[in-house]
Amino acid sequence: MLDITEYPLDRLAAAVGTPFYFYDGARMRASVERFASLLRRPGAAGRYAMKANSCWKVLETARNAGLWIDAVSGNEVLRARRAGFPRGSDPPIILLTSDVFRDNALETVLRERVVPNLGSPGMLRELRDAGYQGPIGVRVNPGFGQGHVESCDTGGPSSKHGVWPDQLAAMKREASEARLPVTLLHAHVGTGPELKEFDTNARRLVDFFLDLLPEFPDASAVSLGGGIPHPYHAGRAPYGLDRLEPVLAGAIERFSRAARRPVRVEIEPGRFLTAGSACLVARVHDVKETGSNDKGPGHTFVMVDAGFCDLIRPALYGSYHEIEVWGRPTEGAAVEPCVVAGPLCESGDVFTRSSRELLRPRPLPRPVPGDLLVLQDTGAYGYAMSSNYLSLGRPAEVWWEKGNATLVGRRQTLEDVIAVEADVPL
Repeated sequence: MLDITEYPLDRLAAAVGTPFYFYDGARMRASVERFASLLRRPGAAGRYAMKANSCWKVLETARNAGLWIDAVSGNEVLRARRAGFPRGSDPPIILLTSDVFRDNALETVLRERVVPNLGSPGMLRELRDAGYQGPIGVRVNPGFGQGHVESCDTGGPSSKHGVWPDQLAAMKREASEARLPVTLLHAHVGTGPELKEFDTNARRLVDFFLDLLPEFPDASAVSLGGGIPHPYHAGRAPYGLDRLEPVLAGAIERFSRAARRPVRVEIEPGRFLTAGSACLVARVHDVKETGSNDKGPGHTFVMVDAGFCDLIRPALYGSYHEIEVWGRPTEGAAVEPCVVAGPLCESGDVFTRSSRELLRPRPLPRPVPGDLLVLQDTGAYGYAMSSNYLSLGRPAEVWWEKGNATLVGRRQTLEDVIAVEADVPL
């Protein structure tokens, strides 16, 4: 996570207001480059799962490192195009992976000629009826998978993602009749909170595809998805990419041998590349207490101006983010258990909670109103999942590189929020 003592967060907060997202550009580039260097080998490709963070500077960083894109909507495809990623299917630099064609997704596939990666059998009929001609990918639900919490499982009977194996034969037959070659097989099984789980799942997925590849003679690529873990808790070891190297090399060799043709192996992380390069900076407005009674113990509440409209992961999943008080010494400082809560009229607007409990106080130096409070590791699914709840504008985004700060996303105004309102007879 970021060493917040290195940055003039007070000056930046005075310039752009709070809350705001802060990105360390050098840290981001180093993270992306480490991953990209592993994939610069014959028979491999790395994609950035842009749903994690679609800020134009992040996309620019991924493009400069030679990564390809995994998009999940038509608008994500168009944002990738605006960031300089090329259209077309040879090679398929931009892949559109989804379970449903929504809004402009199908139109974008037809116009930009990007490869659609189908997560539901009915999407094939929609492509055929729309007159699409070109290669397709198929996302398979291999029957296993997990996420950092149970509600995020990406494979297995409870997952909505992908095509169940016993439906693949019918889908392959329908694709052949429509003359839509299946050139990519894809699955994403994710990982749990333990580092070893990613290696276990990836190897299991390689074995799964080895049995499947001979049935798809047009398949020239297999995607093992993403899910490389990120250590959100301080003191936990990061995932070493040296662990992934033998999995990747073995998959390239085994797939090509089983298929009797070259087969490209793709990996598509998002969170792993961006999470640790950013933080959310908020302002403390009050510190208050509740008393104990027969319902339970009292708490010290640190009230900040960021809410789950700015960072929803703790409220949605009970996800953990380290929290620091900027400008306060940490070593040897007196701490007390604090609940950090936001301004929204929702009991769940709390950043210090677990997936099973509403409140889980953290030991913090007691802040005072005016202090800056920093939530770490927010570079993935932070700004990307923010909202306009309560008609609040989404926060500003600041990019820091070589000692200079750049506003790369301004704070939304009320005019931005209500710009879509209409009174149009239909």
